[in-house]
Amino acid sequence: MKLQLGNMNHLKVVRRADHGVYLSGGPEDILLPNRYVPEGLEIGDELDVFVYLDNEERLVATTETPKAQVGDFAWLQVAWVNNFGAFLDWGLMKDLFVPFREQKMKMKKGKSYLVHLHIDPETYRIMGSAKVERYLSSDFPPYHGGDEVDILIWQKTDLGFKAIVDNKFGGLLFDDEIFRQLHSGDRLKAYVKQVRPDGKIDLSLQKKGQKAVVDFSEILLQHLQTNGGHTPLGDKSPAEEIYAVFGVSKKVFKKAVGDLYKRRLITIADDGLRLL
Repeated sequence: MKLQLGNMNHLKVVRRADHGVYLSGGPEDILLPNRYVPEGLEIGDELDVFVYLDNEERLVATTETPKAQVGDFAWLQVAWVNNFGAFLDWGLMKDLFVPFREQKMKMKKGKSYLVHLHIDPETYRIMGSAKVERYLSSDFPPYHGGDEVDILIWQKTDLGFKAIVDNKFGGLLFDDEIFRQLHSGDRLKAYVKQVRPDGKIDLSLQKKGQKAVVDFSEILLQHLQTNGGHTPLGDKSPAEEIYAVFGVSKKVFKKAVGDLYKRRLITIADDGLRLL
């Protein structure tokens, strides 16, 4: 298997040295320093390691798991800056370099930014770029309405929040689809509302249609059954409180309440809902 710089690799221990063990990595063996060598590791054992470049640009392995790998979009904090660029904390001893040319605005220590991790074709170094648009896929998204996706919240716009969909595509959550506090860097599940002809993805934080109501009706019923047959939430409860407890909009909540009421499974009172 070809070694993947900036990613996890499954490698075999081939020899020991005073400063660690060496792992099979193709043309040259890769050092796993002593601080990362698991107790009892023997020659011939195999393990998963992350491979990157040390401060002297030599291949090195670690058993630590970084916050992101090459090919990922990630929300990372600036650890320090110098005359060449910014260095972001990605969970390893050596910070991730973002040169000035890859910054949209001058990055500041302590602030966090959305970046894409890639290997610089000229220097072969792992680096980040805040110019994330250029790394979004140009393929037409293969989704249909109702598909569940993983999203990374990117930034606030006049229409809502931009998001990275499945670490590959750009999407948008409109303000009228948002029923909770969102922040750049949040990772959560979402649902595809539609893929437009130009390939842009409209997103929702909840399922749409009657199936969503039916699904939530059963969730609400189970919640009542496991909480003494009562919830203080009702039709007049704030949408934020409903979302905080159930993760759905007030509209879906009210429809589910109506469904359970018609089925004569609950009563509606001033102090909330009760099981019959």
